[in-house]
Amino acid sequence: MQPVLADLIQQLRACANVKDGYEFQHALLSHLNKADTARAAFAQAVKRIRSGKSPQRGAPDPQSGLDPSRLETWQLERDVCERLVRQLKCVGDALAWRVFGFQRKHIIALCQNASPGAFADKAGRAAELVHVERAYSEDGKFAILHDLTNGLRIGDVTIFDNDGTFKTIEVKTNPSRTSPAQNRRIKAAAAAVADNAPLPGKDRRARLYDIDLPYQTHLDVLRLGTERAARDGIFTAKLAGDRALLVTDIYGYTAGGWTDDEWPNAVDRKFTAAIRRAGIGDDRQWHVMATSVDSVSRNPARVPFAAYPLHPVACARIIGDYAIFHVTTSGPTLADSLRRAGIDARWVLPPAQQYRELRPGEVVMEMITSTSGPAPTFGSGVRAELSRTLQMQRSELDRYLIELPDQATWIEGIRYLLADYQFGDGQPWPHYRGEDQIWV
Repeated sequence: MQPVLADLIQQLRACANVKDGYEFQHALLSHLNKADTARAAFAQAVKRIRSGKSPQRGAPDPQSGLDPSRLETWQLERDVCERLVRQLKCVGDALAWRVFGFQRKHIIALCQNASPGAFADKAGRAAELVHVERAYSEDGKFAILHDLTNGLRIGDVTIFDNDGTFKTIEVKTNPSRTSPAQNRRIKAAAAAVADNAPLPGKDRRARLYDIDLPYQTHLDVLRLGTERAARDGIFTAKLAGDRALLVTDIYGYTAGGWTDDEWPNAVDRKFTAAIRRAGIGDDRQWHVMATSVDSVSRNPARVPFAAYPLHPVACARIIGDYAIFHVTTSGPTLADSLRRAGIDARWVLPPAQQYRELRPGEVVMEMITSTSGPAPTFGSGVRAELSRTLQMQRSELDRYLIELPDQATWIEGIRYLLADYQFGDGQPWPHYRGEDQIWV
């Protein structure tokens, strides 16, 4: 899959017109069909073996070379194919970000559904492809098939007009059997972007929030890190904004002749030194980390690694976990930086004895602002104080780490949110300006 991913990313970046995009999408569709058809076949074989039967007639041969009489062999084949599907969808997500002009608000609005599940043999695929083909052949328009992505979960196809506008549609094999619920969610997603209406979903407080600041990042350090790690196996760096970066690469590890005993000690020694340089302390119970490992297409709102401003081969290695990067911070140290910037912040996530994955929706930090003034309704000399608490959840911390945004920009974004009392007790999904200048 590694050369396939690199080639697809290069092909996507070279797309210059509707024809290029149409041909690229068909190439990606072919690879996805092949990978998910194999996944489905191995999954069927696993079910049959568990029930004491032989694999189905025509089941693919295991590619691992392991004993085909063991259940674990077939489970491995299924799991590998599942990961290959996710890797290919990461490239599909990069396509989605590009055709939506790298405006995060569109991805956020359309990712508010559950994952659609299996790709191969989906009922209605032929009808969806008819819309894609018709848009191109009859109208010269580009239409993106949502199932090629992980992030576009509302609707089936989005058709882009030549003037830059677009329309998301739900496709049914039988046009008379439309889904009112899905059509409502499509309209809700459009209203969320255009009119600041609530995002689709159960939380009616969730809204997009436009932060009128250009998005700035330190992704140049990650670019350097992937180049150095490919050569040396390990790269570490202090990152501005109370963060430390670690990049490892299996090709650099192999080329460097590291032994299994030397490698973990070298990684720990170098990363510990980077953590100290970053000034986030040695007390690792307060450390929190975001990692690229096996995270491709698991978070639909994340920028896909295929769109990171790195060489296509470096992107492919990160997508396939041949290169891995970790970004670590200290919660209390991060809160201290906010307080120095004049924001009353406190870290609320309890210390952990060992690294653990944060739960969705888990609150990690609270930031409080208050204003006061006369309250004449209650008599002379009475003052009223209004306070607001902004809670940072896992998703925002993950973004701060994995996308390497500039801390000053990030803090100013928080200041925007705290200052806007009209937002009330809403659940903001912030997005910045100028992301088309960041991603590829």
